[in-house]
Amino acid sequence: MDKCYPSRAHPSTGLLLSLTVTCWLLSGSLLPAAIKLSPAEAQRIGRKIWQNECDGTVAGLTSWNAGEDFASLGIGHFIWYPAGRPGPFEESFPKLVAFLSGRGRPLPKMLSSTGAGHCPWHSRSDFMLAQQTQDMRQLRQFLAETVDLQTQFMVNRLDDSLPKMLSAASSSDRDQIQARFQQMAGSARGCYALIDYVNFKGEGVLPTERYADQGWGLLQVLEQMGGDGTDSVREFSKAAAAVLTRRVHNAPPGRHESRWLSGWIRRVNGYSRA
Repeated sequence: MDKCYPSRAHPSTGLLLSLTVTCWLLSGSLLPAAIKLSPAEAQRIGRKIWQNECDGTVAGLTSWNAGEDFASLGIGHFIWYPAGRPGPFEESFPKLVAFLSGRGRPLPKMLSSTGAGHCPWHSRSDFMLAQQTQDMRQLRQFLAETVDLQTQFMVNRLDDSLPKMLSAASSSDRDQIQARFQQMAGSARGCYALIDYVNFKGEGVLPTERYADQGWGLLQVLEQMGGDGTDSVREFSKAAAAVLTRRVHNAPPGRHESRWLSGWIRRVNGYSRA
């Protein structure tokens, strides 16, 4: 059984994540607002997401959940679809591989030969049979050694999320969405919640990521938030639980999404205790 062990940071990267979020104002001008995470905060966020998705284990870095049509890889369970079988959810593992390669990390043989274009396993049963192959072991080792860069990749996704969400939101909601985002981003707890949720359930801007024309991404959570702003992380957790419950209610019956809801609610409830 694989055991959890600390990630090894690449000497050229470090763990200091300095994130500039581009804030789109109603006037159409661009205003940078810096979100800075200390090395300790960045490491803590990455390991918490690893715990959320993989129970903090190396074995969990290569997963294919029952009932899903894709592999889930890395600390963020980044989606990887088999060839010819694209799905409705955004595919993120090939983007992660390109990011890691672009930062000088040598890829394991199976990724360097395929370029991570498509998942080489065509079904969950194929994937499970391959768990102890050399390719899979090398892939887990690679993912365990790049936790710091996988965290950076998720931070970069958050960096890109606000302009996308403001573009997709109605003009009357943009000021409020931006204010809630920036309030959340003003604390370490809030940063963790934003980074985890956008990786977990997306930005909420893709037409394919909707049931009954209602999304479940970060945009929808920010829209759902209430309260007076005194504890924005707690209000974010409550809004996320409501949005995810609505998703399960709207989901096609054949997906049986109710089996995941308790785990999802437990995860977002944890934001207010982070």
